[in-house]
Amino acid sequence: MERVYLNNDWKFTEEFSEKLIDKTYDDSGLLAVRLPHTCKEVPLHYFDEKEYQMISGYRRVIHAPKKWKGKTLLLTFEGVAHDSRVYINGELVGEHHCGYTAFTIDISDKLLLGESNVITVRVDSNESLNIPPFGFVIDYMTFGGIYRDVYLDVKNATYIDDVFVMTKLAKAGANSAAVSEVAVRGLKAGVSIRQSIRKKSADEEFKILDEDYLANMNGADKEDCKNSNENSACEKTKIYTLTHNTGKVDLWDVDNPVLYELKTELIYREKVIDDKTVTFGYRKAVFHEDGFYLNGRKLKIRGLNRHQSYPYVGYAMPESMQKMDADILKNELGLNAVRTSHYPQSRHFIDRCDELGLLVFTELPGWQHIGGEEWKLQAIENVKDMVKQYRNHASIILWGVRINESVDDDEFYERTNAAARALDPTRPTGGVRCYKNSNLLEDVYTYNDFLHNGKNKGCDKKSTVTSDMSKPYLISEYNGHMYPTKPFDWEEHRAEHAIRHANVLDEVAAQEDIAGSFGWCMFDYNTHKDFGSGDRICYHGVMDMFRNPKLAAAVYAIQQEEKPVLEISSSMDIGEHPGCNRGDIYILTNADSVKMYKNDKFIKEFSAEDTKYENLKHAPILLDDYIGDALEIGENMSHRQAEDLKQILNEAARVGINSLPRTMYLKAMRLVARYHMNMTDAVELYNRYIGDWGGSSTVYRFDAIKDGEVVKTVYRQPMKKVYIKADVDHTELSEKDTYDVAAVRITATDEYGNTLSFFNDPICLSVEGPVELIGPDIVSLSGGMGGTYIKTTGKTGKAKLTISSGQAETVTVNITVV
Repeated sequence: MERVYLNNDWKFTEEFSEKLIDKTYDDSGLLAVRLPHTCKEVPLHYFDEKEYQMISGYRRVIHAPKKWKGKTLLLTFEGVAHDSRVYINGELVGEHHCGYTAFTIDISDKLLLGESNVITVRVDSNESLNIPPFGFVIDYMTFGGIYRDVYLDVKNATYIDDVFVMTKLAKAGANSAAVSEVAVRGLKAGVSIRQSIRKKSADEEFKILDEDYLANMNGADKEDCKNSNENSACEKTKIYTLTHNTGKVDLWDVDNPVLYELKTELIYREKVIDDKTVTFGYRKAVFHEDGFYLNGRKLKIRGLNRHQSYPYVGYAMPESMQKMDADILKNELGLNAVRTSHYPQSRHFIDRCDELGLLVFTELPGWQHIGGEEWKLQAIENVKDMVKQYRNHASIILWGVRINESVDDDEFYERTNAAARALDPTRPTGGVRCYKNSNLLEDVYTYNDFLHNGKNKGCDKKSTVTSDMSKPYLISEYNGHMYPTKPFDWEEHRAEHAIRHANVLDEVAAQEDIAGSFGWCMFDYNTHKDFGSGDRICYHGVMDMFRNPKLAAAVYAIQQEEKPVLEISSSMDIGEHPGCNRGDIYILTNADSVKMYKNDKFIKEFSAEDTKYENLKHAPILLDDYIGDALEIGENMSHRQAEDLKQILNEAARVGINSLPRTMYLKAMRLVARYHMNMTDAVELYNRYIGDWGGSSTVYRFDAIKDGEVVKTVYRQPMKKVYIKADVDHTELSEKDTYDVAAVRITATDEYGNTLSFFNDPICLSVEGPVELIGPDIVSLSGGMGGTYIKTTGKTGKAKLTISSGQAETVTVNITVV
């Protein structure tokens, strides 16, 4: 009952050869690496995807103490991209043909006890493999390497292979029950099971369930072990179903994600010979034809799609970075769900989703292409592995058992559905398609809806997508390629990107029979030459690759109430716009109202009543007034004259004189006829109150008001000085089972913290102490944003990151490695 992590002390080569298998091979010339590891670090952009496609080799020496005699030794790889063969002391002991699921090899009789042993792994990351997701083009890079944890479990000959917990609930969690399937391997006579439970993250002791009950393993299954004595073991894995009434429990919910731990122990001669603790939650997640229900409450799913990639190192990031993404989704973007497109992702990420109350739609690896029978058989194995490895997670509400955006293949998808349902009867299946009226073998019709083009409605009605109205319906992607947006795109493009996300969210909220939606996507990502913008980046995210938010991120962030949000879609620099016409400028906030001031003069208070959106609690508000009552007070105009002229000037600021609607010309004629105004008067007043040409700088101030208090203020005025801001996710890094990484999100701002969207200058990075940079030490910001990563090196102590720029003061980040 010991876990030994094997993430350190590996040797690596980009060119695998058979000599690496030989135990006596001198690997001193190979590169020393730690896991997670990418087989090839790549530039941020503009690189050939063939760079990471190779057959590489990994070697590690492991000493096997003699005390392991008679033990079961289980070697687990949580993620190797993409086809792997594992050797012990030159002997092939196992192989795996999926880069996104874990695999375990029993090496009990392969290690030489009391000696050093050599583990060699052959890793094929070529995209020509006949396994999912390969076979045709793929809209994401697949990278390579041993990019997740590796560990060795040391167990007794009789041990717990798996525990699957299912819950039964009465109303409000009363009279609950925990039903567990316990898989025991190497069963010996006289062994019993004992289970106990406690609430996770609480100062509670484990409480034995049904204390008088001890599941005796010699009962119904005795005939399978009839030749066993107390010193022998059954070879087969045997599954036992145990049911315990657990009384009233707290439910797992998106707002209060209460988790429990079930400890299962094998007892032999009154001693515990193995134990396994499983984290789970009591919740009832159900899709109905009219939507999604969590614990009896209808809940509109609001999520984004997430790839598991990072700049430079692809998939290879440790626990802290995986958890950070979940934190961003929940706490920064205000979401209640995520889709793990297009493959199962790190257990650390899913663990954090459990802890945060973030619903998860996870799916088998694949993208559009369906291969031959051998390929399909591997896909079915991938479904089985996915379900077995993740089925205890309370956050997971839906299994994706269809290759993303693939055509109908009923025979194939009958098998994938059957595989998932056999291993987990508690969760529904879904299958992402981009075709209307596709054959529905799953429980939920999941559809990529790319209807919206900025001018039409946000999404299709359910009835136009599927004729089976009795089945639940969920939108699995929207936007994305319909409007790629870079951080350095011009202002109106970035604003349009945000508005398109709001348009879809509003339409989804309006349609009661849509369970929810997942926008495409959380952040920009590296992609193949066939996609993206030619630089190997797909700019579909509401964040950039370093997880810096674009304006569209605020559309999601304002849907939560915990953190005040206020964003103005414009820098208020009129020269950014064609003809110096401001276009549509939006206020995005979750406050009760926003007060706008111009040079400290109050202009207008905006509230939710001023938005065109009808179905979102918080939605973009069009900024439609730059004048307020200034004309009435400063120009001694009557209220009627001032209001007519203000409307004309505000509309001219938005669309230009030549594009004014007919109603504005009618107002202008009235001003000429009644007040004898002329064009010279209008131009002079426009320049005085809106244009600002040649005058002193205009300072705009926006105050977000919540419960009568100012909770956030945004200033807009011409910048005078550049500042470099470094946002570090954590400054105390921890050397545990492997290295730790801190994410540093870097922005160039003005003196009021506004991102300088056209600051694309280089900055210099340097570190001191027991850390190193991931990626280059000179990077250029993109749209005023960028980032880097700091990685521990195996030592502890104080460290420092220095960020310098020719236009800004140097920034220092102090770090501690423990």
